[in-house]
Amino acid sequence: MIVRLAVVQIRASEKRKNKESFPMTERLRDLNQALHVRTRIGVGSHRSRLPHYVSFMPPCNHACPAGENIQGWLAHAEKGAFEAAWRLLVQENALPAIHGRACYHPCEGQCNRAGLDEPIAIHEVERFLGDLARENGWKVSCGAATGRRVLVVGSGPAGIACAYHLALLGHAVEIREAAPRPGGMMAYGIPAYRLPMAVLDDEIARVLAMPGVTLRCNSRVDDLSRLMDEEKFDAAFVAVGASRALTMTLPVAQGRQAVEAIDLLHAVREGKRPVLGRVVAVIGGGNVAMDAARTARRLGAQEVIMIYRRDRDHMPAHTEEREAAEAEGVTIRYCSIVRRFSAQGVEIEAVSLDRDNGLTPTGEIDCIPADTVILAIGQHADLSLCAGFTDIVIDRGDVLGVDEAFMTGHRGVFAGGDCVPGTRTMTTATGHGKHAARAIDAYLSGLCLPVRHKPEIVTFDMMHMPLLVMAGRAKPPELPAAQRAGFEEIVAGLVEKSARREAGRCLSCGNCYECDNCFAACSEQAITRLGPGKGYAISAALCTGCGDCVEQCPCTALAMRPEPVGAVLDDGAIGEPLSPVKFMVRA
Repeated sequence: MIVRLAVVQIRASEKRKNKESFPMTERLRDLNQALHVRTRIGVGSHRSRLPHYVSFMPPCNHACPAGENIQGWLAHAEKGAFEAAWRLLVQENALPAIHGRACYHPCEGQCNRAGLDEPIAIHEVERFLGDLARENGWKVSCGAATGRRVLVVGSGPAGIACAYHLALLGHAVEIREAAPRPGGMMAYGIPAYRLPMAVLDDEIARVLAMPGVTLRCNSRVDDLSRLMDEEKFDAAFVAVGASRALTMTLPVAQGRQAVEAIDLLHAVREGKRPVLGRVVAVIGGGNVAMDAARTARRLGAQEVIMIYRRDRDHMPAHTEEREAAEAEGVTIRYCSIVRRFSAQGVEIEAVSLDRDNGLTPTGEIDCIPADTVILAIGQHADLSLCAGFTDIVIDRGDVLGVDEAFMTGHRGVFAGGDCVPGTRTMTTATGHGKHAARAIDAYLSGLCLPVRHKPEIVTFDMMHMPLLVMAGRAKPPELPAAQRAGFEEIVAGLVEKSARREAGRCLSCGNCYECDNCFAACSEQAITRLGPGKGYAISAALCTGCGDCVEQCPCTALAMRPEPVGAVLDDGAIGEPLSPVKFMVRA
């Protein structure tokens, strides 16, 4: 507070008059009226606030369906501490080499770095760490055995994630898989040009090598209730995925071929090479439809046409998948529906969209001379294994009803992944498996899961950027579209130098990264370095509460808070601020 005294010139006669007429207390009150007080926060004897180091939620962490501490492991990777980065990453996600390749990385869509230039290539750094762990054979440690047994039905992303996190907590896990090999749709639905089978095998092998984890393939579960009773499992997690194709009524002429997209992808993953003909039509607009269309091109189709009933803005497939398909020669017919598959080809009719996105046939008919039609209109789950439970609810769309802890209506039976309501992606399923494992652990321990509070997320407008350095996003080598004739992996991945540079583009939103801006900004020398990785300390004896450190913090890791109640000094007898006692005055 700056106190400025307006010098009041009073004639001597008036002084004497006042002295004679008014007692001392009245004279002081009158003099106090002559004080003109103007305040400015952070200077003077009064302090109304103090800076505090805080941690907010980075938007990338919040957007990650698997709940990864992305900002944390990027900070390790930037320093070259790759094993530390990987270990922090796998606390939440067991399969980084897989997710670095096949995840649609919603984290990057929320990255604050986009406010400067481009989002960080988070998935590329994650892939680098995952591949490095595969090369070096890094493994994780598990907790002490609890003596509890949990059944996991299905070995897709949800099932593998649940088994992994249960094993970390010390529980024994038995995975039952109906297919000849583990992986679910990762093994049978994602093409090799996106996810090579060797990468999948390595990542799953690390989970299966954990103490207490067993896998039984070619072991379909038909009656979950009976199996749990007979083999005395303490809990079960249903992760059967959505492996059955939705069907549509499509008249098909004799000699024409209509196949389901998931059946085609499954066959190709097993090494088969179906003959589709010269022209192939794909019905659908999702990511599975894109994979099927790109696979058809690799199987020799000279022309692949996707038929989607709405416009491009309503297409559910991710933009990068659509762009990759178009780069490889796939064409898309929007606002079109299929009427029949006759001897002449696929008969389609153009439709128009109304304001409510309803479809209105226009009567404009066209025919595509296709040899094969691939149906990719969606999938659903086979939940017949739960028929023995009367208290498990199967909701519309063939999904299991679960609570916030992923427990079904039957105590001890949990579910996650594509067989429960929600977004159907590999990373979402991984997050389900992790959360369910922790819920199962709480259930077996007789505890309740802690309540998760909604975090405060740091947005770009909250950041303080004293210097805006433009640094473009790293782009790993890719196989040119003209050379993508087979199923070899398209993207090569980042080398170490590029991975460290890309990690260094992180703005560390909401978390201190020890840039020393606050230390340099403090004119009172109230901030002390505590050493690498330990942050800073603020001396309340020296801080004036000016807030310069907060304004200079680029990542919003400092916040001003009011002085504690009772810490404000009283005024003196005539209203003047007393001498400072809350902070020291240096000579």
